[in-house]
Amino acid sequence: MSKKGKLTLLTHIVLFKMKDKSQEAADKMIGLLRGMEGKIPQLLSIEVGQDIVRSERSYDIGLITKFESLDAMNEYQVHPIHQEVVAYIATVRESAVAIDFES
Repeated sequence: MSKKGKLTLLTHIVLFKMKDKSQEAADKMIGLLRGMEGKIPQLLSIEVGQDIVRSERSYDIGLITKFESLDAMNEYQVHPIHQEVVAYIATVRESAVAIDFES
């Protein structure tokens, strides 16, 4: 709880640039990310989307997840289902950036 009595959640955002820019590659990655929903207890919510602007500074895929705490996010990070997704993404991503904050 925050000082104002509101529940504080941890937001985890990751942006990915893909090696393969095809729609098929994007669809597979989006499907794998969305496939974690309901399978990892610590994962409260998940949003996944594909960039529609495609500017030079754009990333290809965005992921937004919510957790009750930093500890819950750390448990999610090592969960076997998440680790399978991470292993696949490591083979198809060109780069990734992330930010984690309380809201």
